[in-house]
Amino acid sequence: MTTETVSARTVLTDITVMLRELLEEYGLDDAEIARDTKFHDDLELESIDLVALSGQLRDHYGDQVNFAEFIAARELDEIIALTVGELVDHVVTSLRAAGEG
Repeated sequence: MTTETVSARTVLTDITVMLRELLEEYGLDDAEIARDTKFHDDLELESIDLVALSGQLRDHYGDQVNFAEFIAARELDEIIALTVGELVDHVVTSLRAAGEG
C-alpha cells in the first residue's frame, strides 16, 4: 500500500472487516461499526480481542502500524473509551509516516 492510496475511508473499511471477523466469534458480526464506535462500550471487546486485532493489523499493514505502542501511550480510561476512528487515524498517520521515511 503506497501513501497515495492511504485514506481514512480505505483504512476504516479494512478495520471494519477485521472487526467483523473478531465479532463473528460472538455472533455480533452485524454490529454497526463507524468512526465513533467504541471498542469496549459498543463492541464489547476485551483485551484479548485487542491483542487479536493487533495481530490482524500487523498481518495487513506490516510493522509500520504498531498497535501495542499506540495502546501503551494511553491511560486505562482512554483505552476503554477508544474509538474505531482513533485507530483509523493512527493507522493512516503511521502509514503516511512510513512512506515518508
